[in-house]
Amino acid sequence: MDISVDLGGLRLKNPIMSASGTFGYGLEFSPYGDLQKLGAIVVKGLSLHPRSGNPTPRITETPCGMLNAIGLQNVGVEKFLAQKLPFLPADETPVVANLYAQGAEEFVELAAILGDAPRVGALEVNISCPNVRCGGVQFGQDPEAAASVTREVRRASPDKPLIIKLSPNVTDIRVIARAVRDAGADVISLINTLGGMAVDIHSRKPRLANIVGGLSGPAVKPVALKMVYEVCSEVDIPVIGLGGICNARDVLEFIMVGAHAVQVGTANFMRPDLIFDLVDELPGLLAELGAESLEDFRGSLETQ
Repeated sequence: MDISVDLGGLRLKNPIMSASGTFGYGLEFSPYGDLQKLGAIVVKGLSLHPRSGNPTPRITETPCGMLNAIGLQNVGVEKFLAQKLPFLPADETPVVANLYAQGAEEFVELAAILGDAPRVGALEVNISCPNVRCGGVQFGQDPEAAASVTREVRRASPDKPLIIKLSPNVTDIRVIARAVRDAGADVISLINTLGGMAVDIHSRKPRLANIVGGLSGPAVKPVALKMVYEVCSEVDIPVIGLGGICNARDVLEFIMVGAHAVQVGTANFMRPDLIFDLVDELPGLLAELGAESLEDFRGSLETQ
């Protein structure tokens, strides 16, 4: 069963990718499965300089989901290149660097550094994080700002496949998708977390020190599926779907509405070996559904 996919020139042996922010720098999950099995490893969001993230508590459970306000804690790009990347199986499984910056200039500088890194297979630009005061979703909610960042990163790194990660916290995600496609994105990934809040009636305080955070997990899957369907119907570049994927059937729901690949996020916290099992289960489930390949099944949703 052929389940390989092409993402704007990035060839994956299967469509299962980790989602940034939920898989560390990859090696943290090596005790739970063979990293070489995955289609691609998307590492934790990288900024130009190390970030300590938001104050704790910054994660709380909700019914059918998780609310987080980590604030993009990371070691910074230079330490990632020197201490993390060399130990990943990048020759067998492409490594996708996720970029976070507080301004367009920082995005450009990051893209130039990571664009020259031979073991980085593609760049994913995060213009959708709701948990930081500067950057993040500020870019992703404005079509002109989203296009401008995409254009600048494209110029700084003309050769690496460029993925733009979109936010669901917008009025019409199709407008943002068209803007980044026209500005030079090779691939679009969606969705990032939905803005949310949790409070405690006993302490009368918010459950997150940041007060608000981003909701992920099974609760957001219907929203994600709708938005992936809308964007796949709107643009002619590959789309990566994510949001609440917990089993192989979830994977195929996103593929059926048009996604080329998927990213697995919150489920990694519930079952750290799950993402590896998905790779094994996918061919059998496709065969059970009568598909001869992943491409045969992709976009097969019947709406009439």
